[in-house]
Amino acid sequence: MRDPPSPPPPEPPQSNSGVILALVAIALILAISFFYLTNERRQDRQADAVTDAAASADNAVQAMGDAARNAADDLERTR
Repeated sequence: MRDPPSPPPPEPPQSNSGVILALVAIALILAISFFYLTNERRQDRQADAVTDAAASADNAVQAMGDAARNAADDLERTR
């Protein structure tokens, strides 16, 4: 008697490592681009803060100059 033919060996499972690698690469690219976009906005906010501080100091100096001029005018009027 003959043995029945043995079934062919099962095929190894297909690997999805290429798909996983592509997803990881896309996620990494998105994370890096998000970092650079938010960093640029942060630098813009810092520049705006410096500009606002300089404008504030300029306004304070102008106010002091106006006050000094008014005080000098008042002093001359009282003489």
